[in-house]
Order: sequence, then C-alpha cells, then structure tokens
Amino acid sequence: MHQYKLISKKGEGTFSEVLKAQHIKTGNFVAIKCMKTHFNSIEQVNQLREIQALRKTSPHPHIIKLIEVLYDEPTGRLALVTELMDMNMYELIKDRKTYLAQAKVKLYIYQLFKSIDHMHKKGIFHRDIKPENILIINDHVKLADLGSCRGTKGEHPYTEYISTRWYRSPECLMTDGYYDQMMDIWGAGCVMYEILTLVPLFPGKNELDMIHRIHNVLGTPAQEILDRFKSHASHMEFNFPQKTGTGLEKLLPHASADCIDLLKQLLTYDPERRITADQVLKHEYFRELAEAERHAEFQTTLSSSTRFSPSSKQLLHSLYNESEKSTTFHHDKSQEKSGNHHLGMKKMRKKSKENGSGKFPTLNVNLKVEGIFKSSQYNDSSMEDEPDKGGILPPLKHASSSGVQLETKVLFNTMNHPMKKKDEPKKFANASMKPQLTSIYAQKKPNKSMLPPNEYMMVGRKAG
Repeated sequence: MHQYKLISKKGEGTFSEVLKAQHIKTGNFVAIKCMKTHFNSIEQVNQLREIQALRKTSPHPHIIKLIEVLYDEPTGRLALVTELMDMNMYELIKDRKTYLAQAKVKLYIYQLFKSIDHMHKKGIFHRDIKPENILIINDHVKLADLGSCRGTKGEHPYTEYISTRWYRSPECLMTDGYYDQMMDIWGAGCVMYEILTLVPLFPGKNELDMIHRIHNVLGTPAQEILDRFKSHASHMEFNFPQKTGTGLEKLLPHASADCIDLLKQLLTYDPERRITADQVLKHEYFRELAEAERHAEFQTTLSSSTRFSPSSKQLLHSLYNESEKSTTFHHDKSQEKSGNHHLGMKKMRKKSKENGSGKFPTLNVNLKVEGIFKSSQYNDSSMEDEPDKGGILPPLKHASSSGVQLETKVLFNTMNHPMKKKDEPKKFANASMKPQLTSIYAQKKPNKSMLPPNEYMMVGRKAG
C-alpha cells in the first residue's frame, strides 16, 4: 500500500475497517476497505463474493466502483480500494430536524432501484440493503458493501441471519433461509420510509418483536402465507394474534398518493406478490424522473450522431415526443396478472391495423431511431452463474520473489482485456523496495473525475 498515503480512519464494521487515503502520484482521494479476515492464497481471494459481485456488475453509475484490490500473500492481508463518497444515507438523515424535500427523496430512491434492478438482472441480490450501505455525493447515490450478496440461481436454504434486522423481510425473519431477491425490495422499502420520515419503520429488538411491529402496521397476513412460511420454519411458533394494522397512510401524512402506493407494493408481505425492481422504475411515482432520463439519453445520443441531417434530427425529435406520449407506467402489479393489460394491447393492435400500419406507433419510432438510441436497460444473459461458487476470476498465481527480484502482476483489470507491453511486471532492484501489498486489480488510467476529494464514512448502527 506504499502508493497510498493514509489520512484517517473513517469507520469500522464486523468484517472490515474503512480508511481515507490519497494516491501519492495522482493526488486522488480514495476509500480503502481493509478486511479483518486473512486470506491464505489468491485462489481464496478469487472466491470473495464482494470482488466477484463488483466485477460482475461493473460498470454502473449507481454501484460503487472498485479501483484496485491489494493483497499481501506473506501476511494474508487484503484491501479493496474504491472511489470516495461524501457520506452514507444514515449520516445524511441522522441529525436532521426537518424532512428532506420530496423531490430529493424521489431522486435518491430512484437511483437506489436503478442499482438494485441492475444487480437482479445480473443474477445477484444484495441481501443487506440499509441506509449505511447507500452512499451519496452531490445527490448522486451508489450502492456499496456487496460482501453479503448471493446469486439468484442459488439453492435454498440461504444463511438465515444475513441482513440487518430492521430491514429484514418477513420471509427472512420467519423461515430457515427460504428467501430470494425480493428481500432487497422489502429492505429498500424500509429505507424509503426512513428517508421520508427520518425514523426507522420496524426497529425491532429481536426477530419476534420485528414480526409484531410489522403486523402492527401491515396487519396479520392471510393464513395461506403463514402456512407457506411455516413449511420452511423450525425456529418459531406461528401463533400470531389477528391484527388489522394501522396502515402506512397514518404514518406518512405528508406523502403523496403515488408515494404511498409504491411503499405498499414494496412492503407487500407475500414476496411472490411484491413488486420487482424493474416494475418500481416504471411506477407512476417516478414518471417525471424516468421521462427526463430517457429524454436526456435521446438528446445526448442524437446530438453526438453524424449520421443524420438537421431535418432528419428534427423528425426524430417529433417521433420521440410521440413515443413518450404512449409510454405506460404501472401502478399495480395485480393488473398485469389479471390480464387486463392484454385487452388494451389488443385494442391498440386493432386501431393500428385500421390506420393501415399494422404495428404499434412506438415500435415504428424505435425502428427509426434504432441506430442511435441508447437503451437504459442492463441485461447480460451470460451472467447467470451465482457469484459465490468461484471461478469467475482467472485463477492466476500470486507474484513471487526470486532472489532480489520481485514481480508485481495484475490479476485482472476493469478494462477486461489482456495486458499490453506497458502492463508487464515491474522488477525491483532489491528486496527493500518490495511493496507491502501487491496490486492484483488495477485500473490502467484512473479517472480523476471518479475520485472526488470528499470524505467517505461508514458509521454503523446496532440495528441487529
């Protein structure tokens, strides 16, 4: 770690501590996450879930960027170098006396679900969504601490007590590890409520207290849901008293109807009926943000294109505006299951045939701008293997010293391509020049804009 100047200790958790540091050559500020666990080999480092998950989801504007992995084989020490953020979401709200502006809350939650949606589409779920793991800088939100994540294709049961208790979903609390990516949705719903009200929604003292607090607000669920949970539970008695619940409306008198509607779908007791991250981004609550995002992407792509004349660009603008009018935002997932949306699609097809086109208007627009339109969806069918099974990173050997020479090797890099001549191992004149930690994950040309000189703090709470 000789290339970094350590500035201060910013926080400490169960498995790691976070330091603020500055790169000596570039002057960029970074956060260094030093693992408390010692690793015996690079093969063991390769299997670390956090490294695999960060590589699998990178790059993404709302997931923390991993710059470098430092590993010292003689001592077994491991450190992850990431970009620096101002603070986490808990630090943002903990001392506030007044509510955050509704527009800011909406912006933060939208960005959070952009990251969750991306992770789920990559076949990974986070398992520990909470304010401390949501970092922010200049209203830009990034999800961090992917050390608990698992693959969505994994076999049950998972680890029972993984997420922080206050943000643990009912299926996590009541079953012996029979949960899936929908637990992230519940956790994000609890975070959304906390940002809106500045207080946690379910601050339970233990698992049973958590369930009673959930029932006090949402009511006791249907017996069929409890029976399903009970079939996968051995540590809890399912003799809960029947409660109606106060409802979320009474707890959020200052929230809009769309906000309440989204929260209800996020905090649906039954995980099978809970809204997905992709559907969240299409909810009416985020209509303005989604439209503005699409418009900005279209404008950027169109202005940078040299394939179209000014008149063609003007035509594409009008076609894009028409397509925006026909965009559908979903309120309730139950409408999709009932098949009502199919009736609307049939009417649209019939109307388009009467007009002689035979296709949806939006489809025609998409075909016309296909060459320049940049999609905001993230999908990669090749990323279906679960990250904690290992084998994602190339199983290269650690750099070793021979005599007075030491070779420093790059295990993999963010560009994901073979090393060129300039990346060849460096040789040191004598053993005294041997670095304490050897870089095995290096970005060739660090982007200064990605590493703002701000503080990154990881202050934990005893939330279970």
